[in-house]
Amino acid sequence: MIESVLPVAAPTMTWGWPTAICGFVMLELLGHFALYLVLYNRINATGLPRSVIKVFKFLFLGACLLLPVLVFAAMSPHLASLWNGQLGFDEVPMWIRLYSILPLLTIILFGPNWLISRPSLHSEAMTVPVVAKRVNVQQATGESLARTRKCRVHARLPFNQLFELQIEQKEISVEGLPLAMDGFKIAHLSDIHLTGHVSPRFYQYAIEQANEWAPDVVAMTGDIVDKQVCIPWLDECFAKAIARHGCYFVLGNHDLRVKQPQQIRDRLSNLGWIDLGGRVQPLPSVHPQLEMIGNESPWFDKPSLDPPTSDAPKTRILLSHSPDQIQWARRHNIMFMMAGHTHGGQGRLPWIGPVLSPSYYGSRYASGTFYLHPTTMHVTRGLSGVHLMRIACPPELALITLRCI
Repeated sequence: MIESVLPVAAPTMTWGWPTAICGFVMLELLGHFALYLVLYNRINATGLPRSVIKVFKFLFLGACLLLPVLVFAAMSPHLASLWNGQLGFDEVPMWIRLYSILPLLTIILFGPNWLISRPSLHSEAMTVPVVAKRVNVQQATGESLARTRKCRVHARLPFNQLFELQIEQKEISVEGLPLAMDGFKIAHLSDIHLTGHVSPRFYQYAIEQANEWAPDVVAMTGDIVDKQVCIPWLDECFAKAIARHGCYFVLGNHDLRVKQPQQIRDRLSNLGWIDLGGRVQPLPSVHPQLEMIGNESPWFDKPSLDPPTSDAPKTRILLSHSPDQIQWARRHNIMFMMAGHTHGGQGRLPWIGPVLSPSYYGSRYASGTFYLHPTTMHVTRGLSGVHLMRIACPPELALITLRCI
């Protein structure tokens, strides 16, 4: 007798449900980390005391790291039935069901705005002519710029651009700029962050480069001193700054870390710098209607401005520590605004650009030149930072030439 052996079909696996589960989990994780990135960026944009912000940051970080672990632990007894599509929605713990809404809302509410503010899609970003020169200041000066062991270790890490100063000459067209001011030159520096880690020689070099360019004005937009012991360094760093129509400064949130921020103001004023914090300084030697203005909000007071009139329009240049004051600038007909604070994100990813940025707008105005009628805004990456890592985001000295449109 001959037995016939029929082929037995191999068991097949339906990938639809597991694929959907994996996709949902990935979306939830993306939204989860995006939520804490949104919170981190916004809490650092507030004028809350540093101690309060540190508590919030600690809580945010703890929740960001622990919640995925807790969700996995709570769901681990149900993983097999979940994978097989046998888990009912009512079997998922209530707190997981409720929390899962937040990451999805974060993606829906913040995702589109984040996407259209990427460097390659940013509708408000201006393309300006730039001539850039990258200088390894440590090699150029022949001096060791790291003053602490921590700084020396960080400076040796791969891809760290801590001492690679990028000197960028930019021609920025400004709406409403008087013809008499075409070619007006501003050296813009920010976020010095004197912490004791980086030698004053680094900042001296930046000032030397600015002086060689012979600016009409030098503008320093805050976060100058982080530690009390570094206030005397201001003489060494900035005493030799020269500009045809003056050197101006405002303070930032990190300047509140010293006991009396007024000491920073007094020291720089004694060096010949002009304190614009909450003030308006007419500059008739340049143009009869030109005003230099300083806005240090939300950490210090805003200036009180008279509204411009049609028969006497003001030509206003604003120094602001944070780009978050852009709407205030627009309401007050600021022609040209300069800001820092964001450090360009401290690190940038290919195409994606910056992610971290202490701003109500997230990384939308992390660095670059932007136009929001009637204000043109330049945001610099700054010279330094408390964090001694810069990835694809070198420190910047901006040498700006204003042009009429």
